[in-house]
Amino acid sequence: MNPDMGRPYDPGFSRPGARAATQSCSWGWKPLEIAAAVFGFMLYWPLGLAVIGFKFWQRRSGYQGDLFSFGREKWETAANFRWSSFGSGWGAMSSSGNRAFDDWRDGELARLEEERRKLVAAEREFVDYMENLRRARDREEFERFMQERRNRAA
Repeated sequence: MNPDMGRPYDPGFSRPGARAATQSCSWGWKPLEIAAAVFGFMLYWPLGLAVIGFKFWQRRSGYQGDLFSFGREKWETAANFRWSSFGSGWGAMSSSGNRAFDDWRDGELARLEEERRKLVAAEREFVDYMENLRRARDREEFERFMQERRNRAA
């Protein structure tokens, strides 16, 4: 329920002025989309046809992004799917059917995650320590240089 209207959520396409609002969005061809269509036809004609098909689909579905934002969204979705299905080596960690094993596995994974966090924190501390050492060494070398310069000038 949408708390403002007291009705179920409506994405906006059934409201009276919604079509006009979505059609007022930029439906025209952007220069990069024109270039993609032209190069698509030059390289391999189905690519150009796919760009034109995307524009028809965009107008019909109400998608407000352009060709490149659509591609970026699909790429990110595919990447997230690959990483989530890859998981930590065991795939999608579904139930094995043995509750005791699942509890043990969850506990071990939680322990390993805590160890990983500790290692990341220790690495951060070490990087900060090394940075401080480099700064101190650089400061010492600079002060030595300035001292030698003053001694040469005197």
